[in-house]
Amino acid sequence: MVTRLVYVVFILPIILSITFGSIVLADVLQEPGRELNMWPNGSTNRPISTAMSIEIIGLEKQYTTSNPVQIQVKVDDTSFDCGDLYITIYSSGKSMPIAQSGFLEQCFAENGEFLPIDDHFSEIIVNPGQYELIVKMNDKNQKSSITASEKFTIK
Repeated sequence: MVTRLVYVVFILPIILSITFGSIVLADVLQEPGRELNMWPNGSTNRPISTAMSIEIIGLEKQYTTSNPVQIQVKVDDTSFDCGDLYITIYSSGKSMPIAQSGFLEQCFAENGEFLPIDDHFSEIIVNPGQYELIVKMNDKNQKSSITASEKFTIK
């Protein structure tokens, strides 16, 4: 008797709620223009532009193990003014970064300067091989970003 009461009071409402919720969600998602977005902050619907609004300046095709990799970044899109710049070097074919730097609140529109402002990016890589440098600029509100990447070799 007690097990039936537990089943009716606790288990049956859970099963009915899940079933009813699934039916309603499936019906809503059938409507045109509807989509299920479980992660709104990390959404892939953000516009990510890789057009020539961001450019890597000063990257050579080859370096020796004793020469530093030094670059600057040029951003033409003023909607990214006072945003955050991230520069990352990856070993070709690997997902772990070799070097990474962040430059916050890079305000460039007023003076049209290269980034990073009042700082510099310089890394010495001691292992020979192929590498990829990726620059990413986020806007001030962290809602959109632009990226550029180039490959280089260390001999």
